[in-house]
Amino acid sequence: MVEERVTEVETPSGNTHTTHTVVTDDGARRGGGSGWLIALVLIIALIAGIWFFSGMSNSEAAKDNAIANAASDVGDAAQQVGNAAQDAADNVTNNQ
Repeated sequence: MVEERVTEVETPSGNTHTTHTVVTDDGARRGGGSGWLIALVLIIALIAGIWFFSGMSNSEAAKDNAIANAASDVGDAAQQVGNAAQDAADNVTNNQ
C-alpha cells in the first residue's frame, strides 16, 4: 500500500511551504536474525531442561532402590534377631 501525504503550511507573511511524504507498506516484515536467535536459545533451554529432569528422575529411582534394599536388609536382620531370641527362649525352657 502506498500513501502520499501533502502538507501545505502558510506563514503569516503569506509564503506557502509544501511538504510531500510518501508512505510505503508492502506488508513484508523485514527483521534481523533476532527471531531465529531467540528460537534457538529456547530450543537449547528446552533440551537442557529435559536432560536435567531426566537425570534427576534416574537419580530418584536409584535412591528409591537403595532405600528399598536397605529396608529389606533391616527386615532380614530383624528376622534373624527374632529367631535368635526364640532359640534362646527354647534353650532356657528346655534346660529347666
